[in-house]
Amino acid sequence: ENIGGLRVRAPVKSAGVVVGRVTDIQFSTQTYDALVTMSMDSRFTFPKDTFASILTSGLLGEQYVALAAGGDEVVLKDGDKIMKTNSAMVLEELIGRFLFDKASESD
Repeated sequence: ENIGGLRVRAPVKSAGVVVGRVTDIQFSTQTYDALVTMSMDSRFTFPKDTFASILTSGLLGEQYVALAAGGDEVVLKDGDKIMKTNSAMVLEELIGRFLFDKASESD
């Protein structure tokens, strides 16, 4: 739903190892979601039920796509979509929620 500050050429990692790169980011006018295209190193294959999340390196570092391999025997092929995803945590949203919650507690 939200890619935060993810950029083209950002790393795609699994278990902390770079396994690919983000090659394109588009906006779908049909689903109103971001569409992220990744190019994966051909040495690595991932199950079809792999989970993709957008994480941040350190507190204010660059954002990257983290892949958590599933257990499906069928692997992703060129052009396949990863359907299980987590949005990026946006620092401004977290701070806003925290401040709103604190203001609500003082009432």
